[in-house]
Amino acid sequence: MPSVSRIVLLLHGPNLNLLGDREPEVYGTDTLADHVARARASAAEFSLDIEDLQSNAEHELVEAVQAARGRCAAIIVNPGAFTHYSWALHDALAAFDGPVVELHLSNPDAREPWRRTSVVAPVATGSIVGFGGDGYELAVRAVAATLG
Repeated sequence: MPSVSRIVLLLHGPNLNLLGDREPEVYGTDTLADHVARARASAAEFSLDIEDLQSNAEHELVEAVQAARGRCAAIIVNPGAFTHYSWALHDALAAFDGPVVELHLSNPDAREPWRRTSVVAPVATGSIVGFGGDGYELAVRAVAATLG
């Protein structure tokens, strides 16, 4: 089993299971599995282990964050639509003692006005937005740099 200090929880919110098919002009043609594989490859460079979960259910993501406490070194989260209104996810992430990186394939600030509010950002160590699939590698690198 990997050391606690080397596990990064990679979370994906609602509709991200549709990546590759859903709005490819916005989100690209890579699938969620492609993005997770990219994160794993990047994590291996830093001797980090990735655990991933995608859920369309808010409570499952909250429970995953709570279960990561004391077990995982960091969390990378693409909350999807939960970005804009999930105070439950906000509170769970706020209770996590480690780096949290908010990740978005597109740049929410360059899209519809309702996407410009993130309730996750205030409890994140940092956010990576608008770099498409490259964001996964960037997020892992940010975690590795933060962990030292």
